[in-house]
Amino acid sequence: MKKLVAYITTSFPNNDFTIDLAYNLKESGVDTLELGIPFSDPVADGPIIEKANLKALENGFKLKDLFEISSKIGKDIDTLWMGYMNPFYHYGVEEFLKKADEFNIAGTIIPDLPFEMAQKYEPLFKKYSKTNITFVAPTTPKERIKMIVENSQKFIYMVAYAGITGSGRSEDLSDIIKNVREFTKTPLYIGFGVDEKTCKDKAKDVDGVIVGSAFVKYLLDDSLSNGEKIKKISNLALEIKNKINE
Repeated sequence: MKKLVAYITTSFPNNDFTIDLAYNLKESGVDTLELGIPFSDPVADGPIIEKANLKALENGFKLKDLFEISSKIGKDIDTLWMGYMNPFYHYGVEEFLKKADEFNIAGTIIPDLPFEMAQKYEPLFKKYSKTNITFVAPTTPKERIKMIVENSQKFIYMVAYAGITGSGRSEDLSDIIKNVREFTKTPLYIGFGVDEKTCKDKAKDVDGVIVGSAFVKYLLDDSLSNGEKIKKISNLALEIKNKINE
């Protein structure tokens, strides 16, 4: 069974909505939830997720909102915190991991934390039994892939193309998939540009898909009520989960 990871923007439009959406996504077949931490300069994200980040910040998002939501869902839903290094650094990486431990959060996805710098924090992740997800990209050389994936945990985030999320580009990933498989048995999930149209093809040779912009676009649709947003996102998750496992 191929896995589905869903990214949503934390506390947008509010905390109760995020909690309700999280549980509905679980019911719709989502295996792991990425709680995106709103940040003013989300360098790896496309315009859809960037806009949702900015709107959440305009609404007054604070880290206490992330922690409140996590305290409600962490016991029931496999959850990762996805964010940029700036908030982790300023709050304190160990303080974040203490909170993750308190709320049963599985770990982090920090796209602007280089592998070499991540090694500095590895003892802290081990101390709290948390995972920091590793990334590989089509441009990653084979010798570097070996170094990156040897000690990977939970899953490896394979970037489908060099660029930003949500742009829908495609590249031949057969060589990078082969190289990753050579050095690890850790599951390999593909992200960037995955939606209901592309998911089946992208999932073909990997173990799961990571979907963000396709869900977040509904968060931004002001023509929908909150209940309608949850229904559309949940239905889309179910559609994607079924398609990748056909």
